[in-house]
Amino acid sequence: MSNPVIRIDFYHDVVCGWCFVIAPRLRKLSQELPLEIRHRSFVLQDSREEMVRAWGSLERAKREILGHWERCREADDDKSRINVEGMWKQTFEYPSGMIGTLGCKAAEIQGGQAAHWDMFDAVQRAHLTENRNIGDAGVITDVAREIGLDMPRFECDLHSAYTRQKVEEDRAKARSLGIRSIPSVVVEEAGVVLGTAPTEVLRSQLLSIQERLRAGGSASA
Repeated sequence: MSNPVIRIDFYHDVVCGWCFVIAPRLRKLSQELPLEIRHRSFVLQDSREEMVRAWGSLERAKREILGHWERCREADDDKSRINVEGMWKQTFEYPSGMIGTLGCKAAEIQGGQAAHWDMFDAVQRAHLTENRNIGDAGVITDVAREIGLDMPRFECDLHSAYTRQKVEEDRAKARSLGIRSIPSVVVEEAGVVLGTAPTEVLRSQLLSIQERLRAGGSASA
Protein backbone atom coordinates (compact mmCIF):
# COMPACT_ATOMS: atom_id res chain seq x y z
CA MET A 1 0.00 0.00 0.00
CA SER A 2 1.39 3.42 -0.95
CA ASN A 3 1.88 6.01 1.74
CA PRO A 4 -0.99 8.51 1.99
CA VAL A 5 -0.33 12.14 1.20
CA ILE A 6 -0.32 14.32 4.31
CA ARG A 7 -2.08 17.59 3.52
CA ILE A 8 -0.67 20.43 5.58
CA ASP A 9 -1.85 24.01 5.91
CA PHE A 10 1.08 26.20 6.96
CA TYR A 11 -0.25 29.41 8.53
CA HIS A 12 2.39 32.13 8.64
CA ASP A 13 3.23 35.83 8.59
CA VAL A 14 6.20 37.23 6.65
CA VAL A 15 7.47 39.16 9.70
CA CYS A 16 7.42 36.10 11.98
CA GLY A 17 10.82 34.87 13.11
CA TRP A 18 9.51 31.48 14.18
CA CYS A 19 8.02 31.01 10.71
CA PHE A 20 11.50 31.66 9.32
CA VAL A 21 12.84 28.92 11.59
CA ILE A 22 10.30 26.26 10.66
CA ALA A 23 9.93 26.89 6.90
CA PRO A 24 13.24 25.24 5.88
CA ARG A 25 12.46 22.29 8.13
CA LEU A 26 9.19 21.77 6.28
CA ARG A 27 11.01 22.10 2.96
CA LYS A 28 13.43 19.37 4.02
CA LEU A 29 10.64 17.08 5.18
CA SER A 30 8.69 17.66 1.97
CA GLN A 31 11.62 16.05 0.14
CA GLU A 32 11.44 12.97 2.38
CA LEU A 33 7.71 12.46 2.92
CA PRO A 34 4.60 12.72 0.70
CA LEU A 35 3.53 16.14 1.95
CA GLU A 36 1.16 18.55 0.24
CA ILE A 37 1.89 21.90 1.87
CA ARG A 38 -0.55 24.75 1.32
CA HIS A 39 0.58 28.19 2.39
CA ARG A 40 -1.98 30.19 4.34
CA SER A 41 -1.56 33.87 5.12
CA PHE A 42 -2.26 34.89 8.71
CA VAL A 43 -1.16 38.48 9.27
CA LEU A 44 -1.26 39.26 12.98
CA GLN A 45 -1.13 43.06 12.57
CA ASP A 46 -2.09 44.36 9.15
CA SER A 47 -1.28 48.07 9.49
CA ARG A 48 0.78 50.63 11.36
CA GLU A 49 -2.25 51.36 13.52
CA GLU A 50 -2.66 47.70 14.41
CA MET A 51 1.01 47.53 15.33
CA VAL A 52 0.61 50.44 17.72
CA ARG A 53 -2.58 48.96 19.16
CA ALA A 54 -0.92 45.59 19.75
CA TRP A 55 2.41 46.81 21.13
CA GLY A 56 1.71 50.28 22.55
CA SER A 57 4.13 52.00 20.15
CA LEU A 58 6.27 51.14 17.17
CA GLU A 59 9.39 51.63 19.27
CA ARG A 60 8.16 49.09 21.79
CA ALA A 61 7.11 46.75 18.97
CA LYS A 62 10.64 46.75 17.58
CA ARG A 63 12.20 46.22 21.01
CA GLU A 64 9.91 43.31 21.91
CA ILE A 65 10.02 41.67 18.49
CA LEU A 66 13.81 41.79 18.26
CA GLY A 67 13.87 40.09 21.63
CA HIS A 68 11.85 37.33 19.96
CA TRP A 69 14.39 37.30 17.12
CA GLU A 70 17.11 36.50 19.64
CA ARG A 71 15.22 33.40 20.77
CA CYS A 72 14.50 32.43 17.18
CA ARG A 73 18.20 32.66 16.31
CA GLU A 74 19.05 30.39 19.23
CA ALA A 75 16.54 27.81 17.96
CA ASP A 76 17.41 28.08 14.26
CA ASP A 77 19.40 25.36 12.52
CA ASP A 78 21.61 28.04 10.95
CA LYS A 79 22.59 30.70 13.49
CA SER A 80 23.80 33.08 10.78
CA ARG A 81 20.42 33.69 9.13
CA ILE A 82 18.72 35.99 11.65
CA ASN A 83 20.50 39.34 11.77
CA VAL A 84 19.26 40.95 14.98
CA GLU A 85 22.06 43.49 15.16
CA GLY A 86 21.47 44.62 11.59
CA MET A 87 17.80 45.31 12.21
CA TRP A 88 18.62 47.35 15.33
CA LYS A 89 20.64 49.68 13.08
CA GLN A 90 17.76 50.32 10.66
CA THR A 91 15.87 53.59 11.09
CA PHE A 92 12.60 52.65 9.35
CA GLU A 93 9.56 51.76 11.44
CA TYR A 94 9.18 48.08 12.17
CA PRO A 95 6.71 46.93 9.48
CA SER A 96 3.46 45.05 9.63
CA GLY A 97 3.30 41.99 7.42
CA MET A 98 0.44 42.97 5.12
CA ILE A 99 2.19 44.20 1.97
CA GLY A 100 4.64 41.30 2.11
CA THR A 101 1.75 38.89 2.54
CA LEU A 102 -0.06 40.40 -0.42
CA GLY A 103 3.15 39.85 -2.37
CA CYS A 104 3.17 36.17 -1.41
CA LYS A 105 -0.47 35.76 -2.39
CA ALA A 106 0.18 37.60 -5.69
CA ALA A 107 3.01 35.13 -6.35
CA GLU A 108 0.62 32.25 -5.61
CA ILE A 109 -1.97 33.61 -8.03
CA GLN A 110 0.74 33.69 -10.69
CA GLY A 111 2.59 30.45 -9.97
CA GLY A 112 0.70 28.37 -7.40
CA GLN A 113 1.95 27.09 -4.08
CA ALA A 114 5.55 26.74 -5.24
CA ALA A 115 5.69 30.43 -6.15
CA HIS A 116 4.07 31.39 -2.85
CA TRP A 117 6.73 29.45 -0.96
CA ASP A 118 9.58 30.93 -2.98
CA MET A 119 8.23 34.44 -2.43
CA PHE A 120 7.61 33.82 1.27
CA ASP A 121 11.16 32.59 1.78
CA ALA A 122 12.58 35.53 -0.19
CA VAL A 123 10.53 38.13 1.70
CA GLN A 124 11.50 36.58 5.04
CA ARG A 125 15.15 36.56 4.01
CA ALA A 126 14.89 40.21 2.98
CA HIS A 127 13.41 41.00 6.40
CA LEU A 128 15.32 38.84 8.86
CA THR A 129 18.68 38.41 7.12
CA GLU A 130 19.09 41.45 4.88
CA ASN A 131 17.11 43.83 7.13
CA ARG A 132 15.28 45.50 4.25
CA ASN A 133 12.02 47.37 4.83
CA ILE A 134 9.40 44.85 3.74
CA GLY A 135 6.69 47.32 4.71
CA ASP A 136 7.64 49.19 1.51
CA ALA A 137 5.79 47.99 -1.61
CA GLY A 138 8.86 48.86 -3.67
CA VAL A 139 10.96 46.38 -1.69
CA ILE A 140 8.33 43.67 -2.18
CA THR A 141 8.32 44.38 -5.90
CA ASP A 142 12.12 44.14 -5.97
CA VAL A 143 11.97 40.77 -4.18
CA ALA A 144 9.44 39.48 -6.73
CA ARG A 145 11.76 40.57 -9.54
CA GLU A 146 14.71 38.84 -7.85
CA ILE A 147 12.91 35.48 -7.84
CA GLY A 148 11.91 35.82 -11.48
CA LEU A 149 8.18 36.55 -11.36
CA ASP A 150 6.33 38.14 -14.28
CA MET A 151 6.52 41.74 -13.09
CA PRO A 152 3.62 43.41 -14.94
CA ARG A 153 1.31 40.69 -13.71
CA PHE A 154 2.79 40.77 -10.20
CA GLU A 155 2.39 44.53 -9.86
CA CYS A 156 -1.23 44.28 -10.98
CA ASP A 157 -2.01 41.41 -8.60
CA LEU A 158 -0.17 42.98 -5.66
CA HIS A 159 -2.67 45.84 -5.49
CA SER A 160 -5.83 44.03 -6.61
CA ALA A 161 -8.96 43.58 -4.52
CA TYR A 162 -8.93 39.88 -5.45
CA THR A 163 -5.51 39.34 -3.85
CA ARG A 164 -6.65 41.09 -0.66
CA GLN A 165 -9.75 38.91 -0.66
CA LYS A 166 -7.65 35.73 -0.85
CA VAL A 167 -5.54 36.91 2.10
CA GLU A 168 -8.69 37.61 4.12
CA GLU A 169 -10.07 34.16 3.26
CA ASP A 170 -6.95 32.58 4.76
CA ARG A 171 -7.31 34.71 7.90
CA ALA A 172 -10.97 33.76 8.21
CA LYS A 173 -10.09 30.08 7.86
CA ALA A 174 -7.48 30.43 10.61
CA ARG A 175 -10.00 32.05 12.93
CA SER A 176 -12.54 29.30 12.21
CA LEU A 177 -9.95 26.75 13.37
CA GLY A 178 -9.19 28.73 16.52
CA ILE A 179 -5.66 29.59 15.41
CA ARG A 180 -4.29 32.49 17.42
CA SER A 181 -0.54 32.19 16.94
CA ILE A 182 1.92 31.46 14.18
CA PRO A 183 3.49 29.42 12.84
CA SER A 184 0.69 26.87 12.92
CA VAL A 185 1.16 23.70 10.90
CA VAL A 186 -2.29 22.14 10.57
CA VAL A 187 -3.10 18.61 9.43
CA GLU A 188 -6.85 19.12 9.46
CA GLU A 189 -7.86 15.63 8.35
CA ALA A 190 -5.93 14.19 11.31
CA GLY A 191 -7.09 16.85 13.78
CA VAL A 192 -3.50 17.90 14.51
CA VAL A 193 -1.82 21.28 14.90
CA LEU A 194 1.98 21.12 15.02
CA GLY A 195 4.03 23.93 16.54
CA THR A 196 7.64 24.95 16.08
CA ALA A 197 9.82 21.91 16.72
CA PRO A 198 13.17 20.47 15.60
CA THR A 199 13.17 18.59 12.31
CA GLU A 200 13.45 15.19 13.94
CA VAL A 201 10.42 15.88 16.16
CA LEU A 202 8.35 17.09 13.20
CA ARG A 203 9.42 14.02 11.21
CA SER A 204 8.33 11.71 14.02
CA GLN A 205 4.98 13.49 14.35
CA LEU A 206 4.35 13.35 10.62
CA LEU A 207 5.27 9.67 10.41
CA SER A 208 2.81 8.97 13.21
CA ILE A 209 0.12 10.90 11.38
CA GLN A 210 0.93 9.03 8.18
CA GLU A 211 0.54 5.71 9.96
CA ARG A 212 -2.86 6.70 11.36
CA LEU A 213 -4.04 7.94 7.97
CA ARG A 214 -2.90 4.67 6.39
CA ALA A 215 -4.97 2.82 8.98
CA GLY A 216 -7.95 5.04 8.27
CA GLY A 217 -7.90 6.80 11.64
CA SER A 218 -8.19 10.49 12.45
CA ALA A 219 -7.57 10.66 16.19
CA SER A 220 -5.48 13.64 17.23
CA ALA A 221 -1.93 13.23 18.51
